[in-house]
Amino acid sequence: MNVVSIDSPDTLPVIYERGLFGMYHDWCESFSTYPRTYDLLHADHLFSRLKKRCKLLPVIVEVDRILRPEGKLLVRDNAEIINEVESIAKSLHWEIRMTYSKNNEGLLCVQKTMWRPKEVASSTTPIS
Repeated sequence: MNVVSIDSPDTLPVIYERGLFGMYHDWCESFSTYPRTYDLLHADHLFSRLKKRCKLLPVIVEVDRILRPEGKLLVRDNAEIINEVESIAKSLHWEIRMTYSKNNEGLLCVQKTMWRPKEVASSTTPIS
């Protein structure tokens, strides 16, 4: 599935000509994927464009929802955005597979893990 952001150049006709599926979407809103999740998401300068209109954390949370466990996110963007996405990915306990930056341009590959919070020890204090 190819998703063209509503504020990007219109490349959907090229996608259709190649026999692929695609759609327009505003990433500042939730993305209806039911009943599917995806193994790979690729964002080419998507986050730097979105940062002008919405906060990145809710968008990354949406990516987390869409991405299958052990799925990968590839981000190509400016170095500042790469650092911010990497920080959020670490907080989600994703594995950083690769980070590369040169001339203020960066590439980040992260993999979603099967991490789940540990159980909270039961309290011995009775509730009154």
